[in-house]
Amino acid sequence: MMVLGSGEYHRFEAAGRPFVYLVPSAAVFALDDAADAVLRALAQRGRTRDELVGELSDLFPRSELDETISELERVRAIGDVHVPDKPLPKFFPLMPFPLTTMVLNVTNQCNLSCTYCYEYSEDKIVDTENGKKPKFMTEETARESVEFMLKESGANRMAHLTFFGGETLMNFPVLQKTVAYARERAAELGKEVDFSLTTNATLLRPDVIEFLAENRIGVTISIDGPKEMQDKFRVFHNGAGSYDIVAPKIKELLRRHRSRPIGARVTLTSGVLDIKRIFRHLTEDIGFWEVGFAPVTTSPGRDYAISTGGMDTVLAQFSELADEFLEAAVANRHHGFSNVKDTLEEIHKGVSKAYPCGAGLGLMGVATDGDVALCHRFAGSDSHKMGDVRTGIDRNAQMAFLEKHHIADKTDCSTCWARPLCSGGCYHEAYTRYGETTRPNLHFCEWIRGWTDVCLRVYGELSERNPAYLAQFDHMESVAERAV
Repeated sequence: MMVLGSGEYHRFEAAGRPFVYLVPSAAVFALDDAADAVLRALAQRGRTRDELVGELSDLFPRSELDETISELERVRAIGDVHVPDKPLPKFFPLMPFPLTTMVLNVTNQCNLSCTYCYEYSEDKIVDTENGKKPKFMTEETARESVEFMLKESGANRMAHLTFFGGETLMNFPVLQKTVAYARERAAELGKEVDFSLTTNATLLRPDVIEFLAENRIGVTISIDGPKEMQDKFRVFHNGAGSYDIVAPKIKELLRRHRSRPIGARVTLTSGVLDIKRIFRHLTEDIGFWEVGFAPVTTSPGRDYAISTGGMDTVLAQFSELADEFLEAAVANRHHGFSNVKDTLEEIHKGVSKAYPCGAGLGLMGVATDGDVALCHRFAGSDSHKMGDVRTGIDRNAQMAFLEKHHIADKTDCSTCWARPLCSGGCYHEAYTRYGETTRPNLHFCEWIRGWTDVCLRVYGELSERNPAYLAQFDHMESVAERAV
């Protein structure tokens, strides 16, 4: 006789009612009273269908219970306890998978000397000072990279090209020429190219700002907040802080460049954790449209590494900003906390990741010499090479990478309810922390589950209080295609 038991789901409350996030399907369901009662009963112990109906028949009609139990079985919220859980399926993307985003590292040099930088500090994986890679990409290599991108984009009409560094604008002449070349070549092929870049803002001269505005280039500024926070780690090579240099340049960029939203990216460290103050300063005082935060990627022993207690502080402040975001969204007002918006989009689309991001799949990074790596953070690393722009993607290397890094092989993740959205976390974080990209980022597990729960609650609230807000995600390209 079949005994019913709980399936794999995460229960949460929002808008005064219970919801479940169903792990196998990555779907969110609001529970009515009957469904909630069934799940609560089975969370205590397994029961046969007749036992379940008998226990709950005083509260609900039998026909309603039968229908509810069948529906919960269908969505795999409950199931036969005697049927063993199936291992995670290991499906691979059809090849050749189109390249959606190419991150072009036009230089591996920087005019700042940020203490925590993953490219230049103690945790760097590529020697950018004395290594064999050229310090600046040539115009020829950039053109070859464009041809590579357009070819590997397959049938996609739109290709995304993100300029990166080092400090990207140190190679502004090549960037300028590459934009013109890519736009011309894409038009010849019936395609379009969307351009973006990341910069530390120190080199935002008037002519640079004018170029960015005229060419509708998306801009993300790396900045850590008010003066004392920015100047703590984001310093020039002589140790001088950078805030007084970049703040007026950023304000001028925001004044002139209005064709696309300008965002800020903040690196959180042990000494820079006042998230709400940072957010207020960057949105209200400086004028950024949105702000995203990321914990520093580093070995645990560094002075600037965030402790477990520090991550608890981050989660508490993220939660407060998420509540602000919710109230703004209910009222159809803009709120620039991009971390919650990006996660809401993934929840709404039912994202269930076999891989944590598009690295090595739809996103790849190109080093200054044209070597192709699984993402921009590994650009220039021979150990993470996946071809070059002249000969194309090494499909054998790509498939070997995808086979080794599938979520099904991360046994620590197999019982985690947040795995559809996390899939083990950033490869570069894993490499820096554990020495290998295949490892899940176990040090972030509790934090990820806590943050995902916060975002699910916001999603549930919006689904009840302003579902029209969520409809905007139906026609948006994926976060992975936009993010770097």
